[in-house]
Amino acid sequence: MTQSVSAIAKAFVKAQKEFAPALKTSTNPHFRSKYVSLDGCIEAVLDALNNNGIALIQSTHECDNGVKVETILIHESGEILTGGILQVPATKQDAQGYGSALTYARRYSLMATCGIAPEDDDGNAAVSAQSVVKKQQSSGFTFYIPGKDPLELSDVLTWQGKFDEMSEQLVNSSLNPEDKISKLKALVEANQPTLNRLPVTVKMQYIGKQATRINNVKGKSNETIQN
Repeated sequence: MTQSVSAIAKAFVKAQKEFAPALKTSTNPHFRSKYVSLDGCIEAVLDALNNNGIALIQSTHECDNGVKVETILIHESGEILTGGILQVPATKQDAQGYGSALTYARRYSLMATCGIAPEDDDGNAAVSAQSVVKKQQSSGFTFYIPGKDPLELSDVLTWQGKFDEMSEQLVNSSLNPEDKISKLKALVEANQPTLNRLPVTVKMQYIGKQATRINNVKGKSNETIQN
């Protein structure tokens, strides 16, 4: 039997009309860019949800090398809506890496489930889409190489090719596994300014590919030790 969602659907429509803007009020000091914090996302929707009888829950699921987050909306009638499970790989296999991945996953899962998007707080939201496209085309894409001067590339496809090329060169190099892993992680960290310009799905694809490369290097290292 299909569970009824008529009550929560009606309440959610009312709540969505009351959502506040998700403002880019947090600043990344390393890249000098603004972004919407998890607190900002929750603040934008929580009062409206609660005022319409909806509770917000974000649960985690087991996941190797990353985190899985599910945003769940529970109505006072007992009806439930879920935004599905979002998986985000951890760029670092430590507490900091998993913590960052969890915050990132919670933020984007919440925005996707509630249908909110970041809104500039400096008036840039009023800029036409055509102007934004022209600005991106003129600025190009920067490929950052740890310890070297950055390369200014003409388009995102060239950047993607360069990222993959250098990553594979590191994987196939004569460096020891620890150095390979360190440099693969550093490449992701250095290119965060460009990764942050890409659509979320593309960004996570590249972070995921790099996590796979790192795991493959670890796997080969373990095989060598065992042999």
